[in-house]
Amino acid sequence: MTYRYTVVIERDEDGVYIAVCPALPGCYTQGRTYQEALDHIRDAIALHLQARQDLGEPIPVETAVEKVEVTLESPSGSAG
Repeated sequence: MTYRYTVVIERDEDGVYIAVCPALPGCYTQGRTYQEALDHIRDAIALHLQARQDLGEPIPVETAVEKVEVTLESPSGSAG
C-alpha cells in the first residue's frame, strides 16, 4: 500500500537540513543537503510505518494540510 505524508524541511543555524513528518510523532531526521534530508525522511517514514504495522498499531492518515499566513505589525519607532 502507498501512503502520502507532508514533510517539513528546515535548515538550522549550522546549515544542517532537519526533516519532520508532523503526522507521525517522533518521525524526524536530518541531512547535509536538502535532498539527503528528503531521502532520509522517506526512509524514516517507511521504518515508522513498518514498526506500527508489525505492532498491530493503526497507520495514521493525514486529513488536511493548510498554509497559514500571519502578518506581524512592526514595533513602534522601528524600521521594518
